[in-house]
Amino acid sequence: MPLESADWLLKSAARIEATFTGPEEAADWYAGQLTQHTETFAGTYAPTADRDEIVRRLAAGDDVVGGWWLTGGRFLSVNLVACSPHRLRREYVCPAR
Repeated sequence: MPLESADWLLKSAARIEATFTGPEEAADWYAGQLTQHTETFAGTYAPTADRDEIVRRLAAGDDVVGGWWLTGGRFLSVNLVACSPHRLRREYVCPAR
Protein backbone atom coordinates (compact mmCIF):
# COMPACT_ATOMS: atom_id res chain seq x y z
CA MET A 1 0.00 0.00 0.00
CA PRO A 2 1.29 3.48 -0.76
CA LEU A 3 1.92 6.07 1.95
CA GLU A 4 -0.85 8.30 0.58
CA SER A 5 -4.05 6.94 -0.92
CA ALA A 6 -3.66 9.38 -3.84
CA ASP A 7 -0.52 7.49 -4.84
CA TRP A 8 -2.75 4.67 -6.08
CA LEU A 9 -3.43 7.01 -9.02
CA LEU A 10 0.22 6.59 -10.07
CA LYS A 11 -0.24 2.86 -10.66
CA SER A 12 -0.72 1.42 -14.10
CA ALA A 13 -4.34 1.46 -15.25
CA ALA A 14 -4.04 -2.31 -15.68
CA ARG A 15 -3.89 -2.59 -11.86
CA ILE A 16 -7.29 -0.93 -11.39
CA GLU A 17 -9.99 -3.40 -10.44
CA ALA A 18 -12.97 -1.13 -11.17
CA THR A 19 -13.92 2.46 -11.96
CA PHE A 20 -17.17 4.24 -11.20
CA THR A 21 -18.91 7.36 -12.41
CA GLY A 22 -20.88 7.94 -9.22
CA PRO A 23 -20.32 7.48 -5.50
CA GLU A 24 -23.31 5.16 -5.14
CA GLU A 25 -21.83 2.58 -7.51
CA ALA A 26 -18.48 2.81 -5.74
CA ALA A 27 -20.07 2.35 -2.30
CA ASP A 28 -21.90 -0.75 -3.52
CA TRP A 29 -18.63 -2.19 -4.87
CA TYR A 30 -16.85 -1.49 -1.55
CA ALA A 31 -19.61 -3.19 0.44
CA GLY A 32 -19.50 -6.12 -1.98
CA GLN A 33 -15.78 -6.55 -1.41
CA LEU A 34 -16.34 -6.78 2.34
CA THR A 35 -19.23 -9.20 1.91
CA GLN A 36 -17.11 -11.38 -0.38
CA HIS A 37 -14.54 -11.83 2.40
CA THR A 38 -16.90 -12.06 5.42
CA GLU A 39 -15.95 -15.63 6.26
CA THR A 40 -12.21 -14.93 6.21
CA PHE A 41 -11.81 -11.95 8.57
CA ALA A 42 -9.43 -12.87 11.38
CA GLY A 43 -10.62 -12.70 14.98
CA THR A 44 -14.07 -11.63 16.05
CA TYR A 45 -14.08 -8.31 14.19
CA ALA A 46 -15.88 -8.19 10.86
CA PRO A 47 -16.07 -4.73 9.28
CA THR A 48 -19.27 -3.31 7.87
CA ALA A 49 -19.69 -0.70 5.17
CA ASP A 50 -21.89 2.29 5.97
CA ARG A 51 -23.10 2.99 2.44
CA ASP A 52 -24.42 6.47 3.21
CA GLU A 53 -21.14 7.49 4.84
CA ILE A 54 -19.10 6.14 1.93
CA VAL A 55 -21.29 8.01 -0.57
CA ARG A 56 -20.97 11.21 1.49
CA ARG A 57 -17.19 10.93 1.69
CA LEU A 58 -16.74 10.20 -2.01
CA ALA A 59 -19.11 13.01 -3.01
CA ALA A 60 -16.96 15.36 -0.90
CA GLY A 61 -13.84 14.20 -2.77
CA ASP A 62 -12.47 12.08 0.08
CA ASP A 63 -10.92 8.66 -0.35
CA VAL A 64 -12.24 5.58 1.45
CA VAL A 65 -9.48 3.24 2.58
CA GLY A 66 -9.73 0.03 4.58
CA GLY A 67 -7.43 -2.81 5.51
CA TRP A 68 -8.06 -5.94 7.54
CA TRP A 69 -6.25 -9.10 8.51
CA LEU A 70 -7.72 -12.29 7.13
CA THR A 71 -7.23 -15.87 8.19
CA GLY A 72 -4.04 -17.50 7.05
CA GLY A 73 -1.98 -14.35 7.65
CA ARG A 74 -3.40 -12.61 4.58
CA PHE A 75 -4.30 -8.91 4.43
CA LEU A 76 -7.24 -7.38 2.53
CA SER A 77 -6.89 -3.81 1.31
CA VAL A 78 -9.97 -2.16 -0.19
CA ASN A 79 -9.54 1.40 -1.45
CA LEU A 80 -11.72 3.91 -3.23
CA VAL A 81 -9.65 6.82 -4.51
CA ALA A 82 -11.56 9.86 -5.70
CA CYS A 83 -10.16 11.67 -8.70
CA SER A 84 -11.10 14.16 -11.41
CA PRO A 85 -8.60 15.41 -10.21
CA HIS A 86 -7.71 14.19 -6.71
CA ARG A 87 -8.49 17.01 -4.27
CA LEU A 88 -5.09 16.87 -2.51
CA ARG A 89 -2.88 15.84 -5.43
CA ARG A 90 -4.32 17.84 -8.30
CA GLU A 91 -1.30 17.02 -10.45
CA TYR A 92 -2.27 13.32 -10.44
CA VAL A 93 -4.50 12.38 -13.31
CA CYS A 94 -7.11 9.64 -13.16
CA PRO A 95 -5.72 6.58 -14.91
CA ALA A 96 -7.87 5.35 -17.77
CA ARG A 97 -9.02 1.78 -17.59
